[in-house]
Amino acid sequence: MEAYIALVMFLTVCIVLMAGYQVAFTLAGVGLIFALLGTYSGHFDGAFLEALPLRLYGIMTNETLIAVPLFVFMGVMLERSRVAENLLDTMAALFGQLRGGLAISVTLVGMLLAASTGIIGATVVTMGLLSLPTMLKRGYAPSTATGIICASGTLGQIIPPSIVLILLGDVLSSAYQQAQLDMGLFSPETLSVGDLFAGALIPGLLLVMLYITYTLLLAWIKPEAVPAAPPQSHDANQTQQLWLQTIKVLVPPLLLIIAVLGSILKGIATPTEAASVGAVGAMLLALSQRQLSVAMIKDVMRSTTRVTSMVFMIFIGASVFSLVFRGFGGDETVRELLTNLPGGTFSAVLIVMLLMFLLGFVLDFIEITFVVVPIVGPVLLAMGLDPVWLGIMIAINLQTSFLTPPFGFALFYLRGVAPAEVTTGQIYRGIFPFIIIQLFMLGLLAAWPPLATWLPGVLYP
Repeated sequence: MEAYIALVMFLTVCIVLMAGYQVAFTLAGVGLIFALLGTYSGHFDGAFLEALPLRLYGIMTNETLIAVPLFVFMGVMLERSRVAENLLDTMAALFGQLRGGLAISVTLVGMLLAASTGIIGATVVTMGLLSLPTMLKRGYAPSTATGIICASGTLGQIIPPSIVLILLGDVLSSAYQQAQLDMGLFSPETLSVGDLFAGALIPGLLLVMLYITYTLLLAWIKPEAVPAAPPQSHDANQTQQLWLQTIKVLVPPLLLIIAVLGSILKGIATPTEAASVGAVGAMLLALSQRQLSVAMIKDVMRSTTRVTSMVFMIFIGASVFSLVFRGFGGDETVRELLTNLPGGTFSAVLIVMLLMFLLGFVLDFIEITFVVVPIVGPVLLAMGLDPVWLGIMIAINLQTSFLTPPFGFALFYLRGVAPAEVTTGQIYRGIFPFIIIQLFMLGLLAAWPPLATWLPGVLYP
């Protein structure tokens, strides 16, 4: 009986969320209502909720999660300091006269913004506002332009330092330890955010290369979709000025990325310490662009507070939901379901990935990370899966669902800032080739796990 209640509880949360209610209060509210009903019907032991204060204290004292507001601050500060605008202008001048050059510029800037900010919605909106009008003016097909912007804007999901990977790393670390304890290993190994950052680096860069390869193929097969800019004559002095401007624009964000990501991968700093370096570096970068002011700092602080509060409120709501779900025996039901599937581990991973992909249509990555991963993570990891590989598979999967019509969040972000002449159908058509690329990358990673596990093994033997 309890197993059916747990299933109904999970479906209720999905339905209420699709109705548009606030995520954090939906998770906590549905959990408490089912706990109350279960207590009166004799199917729920209220002792499970007694663990809630300890859960909340664990959230408050978790040093890894302190990196979240710092990285959010870093990303919002860079967004306000016109870094993206300067990068796009310079890259367009550098590559614009190549067929498909502007699209390649957008992809490269999306990669740099992903490694600098990790905030997907802000990146898609910024790229849409800055590059879409220029691409349409240059004669790009609307579907091609919107597809490239959406795909490039979601690279922040997988390229570190990513907020997605920070949250996923914290949740997977707990799931990994629980899985080892369930297997009778009482000196469990740990999983760090640095492990996930290292594991995501090669797949993320491969994804960028696949995007660029597709653009080059499109320029060869269908050149009218990605035309080159009109040729311009440059004398030696103008060429030199262009390269100097390129260096001036590229070097500061690259140094910031190297300082943040390099210090984490080399073990010099924890993600939290590196995030603080990134926050200070973003302020210095804004200062160098003459954009830093008291009003700007206040605005960035307000945005950071709003985003951070949302994340932690969802975390608290998810804690309530998971405790009640476990009290109804939902975790045992999931374990039995996944372990008894025909096909063993392969079928279990396939079902979980498909479930997350579908949930990604209606839920944000934060809800999926805090609600679904704690339920299925211990079961999959107890089957012997590598936690880094599983984490990167989940991240790429969620990135794909971000792009998939009709509910892909990235599509909504771009639709909100796209000109009226760009139709929703054109956005959907444009993103389809990139969904194929994402699924190909997911299949490649599934067939060859060392793409994710090799670098962490080298850096942290």
